[in-house]
Amino acid sequence: MSGNDQARVRAFLANPETHGGAPVEVIETHISTVFLAGERAFKLKRAIRLPYADFSTLKARLATCERELELNAPQAPALYLRVRRITRARGGGLEFDGPGALVDAVVEMARFGADALFSDMAREGRLTPGLMEGLAATIAGFHAGAPVVHQGGGAANIAEVLDINRAGLATSTVFAPPEADALDSAFRDTLERHAATLDAREAQGWVRRCHGDLHLRNICMFQGRPTLFDCIEFSDRLANVDVLYDLAFLLMDLWARGLHDLAALTANRWFDAMGEDDGFALLPFLMALRAEVRAHVIATQAERGGPKAADHAADARRYFDLARALLRPAPVRAIVIGGRSGTGKTTVAEALAAHVGAPPGARIVESDRTRKALFGVSGDTRLPPGAYRDEISGKVYAAMTERARAVLKSGASVVADAVFDREERRTAIAAALAGTNVAPTCIWLEAGPAALRARVRDRRGGPSDATVEVLERQLARDPGRIAWARIDSSGPVSATVGEILRRTNAAAPP
Repeated sequence: MSGNDQARVRAFLANPETHGGAPVEVIETHISTVFLAGERAFKLKRAIRLPYADFSTLKARLATCERELELNAPQAPALYLRVRRITRARGGGLEFDGPGALVDAVVEMARFGADALFSDMAREGRLTPGLMEGLAATIAGFHAGAPVVHQGGGAANIAEVLDINRAGLATSTVFAPPEADALDSAFRDTLERHAATLDAREAQGWVRRCHGDLHLRNICMFQGRPTLFDCIEFSDRLANVDVLYDLAFLLMDLWARGLHDLAALTANRWFDAMGEDDGFALLPFLMALRAEVRAHVIATQAERGGPKAADHAADARRYFDLARALLRPAPVRAIVIGGRSGTGKTTVAEALAAHVGAPPGARIVESDRTRKALFGVSGDTRLPPGAYRDEISGKVYAAMTERARAVLKSGASVVADAVFDREERRTAIAAALAGTNVAPTCIWLEAGPAALRARVRDRRGGPSDATVEVLERQLARDPGRIAWARIDSSGPVSATVGEILRRTNAAAPP
């Protein structure tokens, strides 16, 4: 097909008469053009060849459209409708699905509101913790059910991405060859350090047929729930990846937009839903790799010229610099937070996480979620009183300690929170974490009894099952000698977090 032929296809799709007179809005991406008309969207592959995708032939574009429908429809059946063939009409014009010769193909989708994209919601400040928790659960469900792929080692899989990135950067004039080479070398050095972990994850089945392009612009609110769409259909090589590398694109996108708290929350909720802690230390490297992907893709757009070329070049540079920043080592930190129910331990831990350790922050190890995981239920499921027997609580604290130790030993930071109202439990976790060569900062939150009662009484949602009656028993119990740093948590959460960070940084080695 000639460029002139696709120009005719584009004119056909952009013509309101093709869509019964409905106005048409055209959206350009680096590999596709989307035509929005009425309640429908029509996605046309650009007739281009790139280092990672080839749509230069009609056969390839038709096959790609069919593959896109096959892969996306299971996650969003009401969004992905069908493949439409654009055929030659009598008289030389074009039409949908006619008897004439095939000219091109498009994927027909249901149209969603312009304000439904998570990228727009992020820009407008409309993303909330609740939305991101729901999204994390959706992604975890998708990853849990994704087909396992064994096609070589996990490190080799990532090395292929580095090869693609190096080739992509080489085609751009945005980056000087020496700086591109330096970044590539830094990535390969970091990959060598993580190679054994990545290979172990591949052997365990964590390389799967993933989304492949999981950033905020490929997520929308559709029919009242977060919905993933526009996965990579043109390259199994790019989509058969570690599930953590898939998640890392979303985390990087949030981080790049300054939404650090949401990135930390999303990462933690995904790991909670997957029932995993393993691999958390890989996230900074994988996020950096996703930033490099974004840098070379946007640089490709800049090379095409046009009125937005300078903006594209600036964006590519921004992601390139972000990749370098994400690769820089960060000190590993351990923070343990105790205190009676109502002191705000979980709220403080979640507000703290993004500011501790390397992006996207610390792994949060909570007693409430740990307990519920032991019983095989979700964090918002209420447990019966028997689940809080002393022998069960002993298992919870032991599991928390082991989890926190494992996270630290893997090279990631951790924030652990629980009541810790017994001296022996405080002593045990502090000693266990110190044994990893990461000196923990141990904090005891406190507030007046009246404030605690009000907070527990008014609490809605969350993993805690504590009631005012539970709090009263805590208040009546002597917690023993408290050697941890005491912080009044009756004020704003930001003040409590700021004081904990001050103490953590003061206690950290230079």
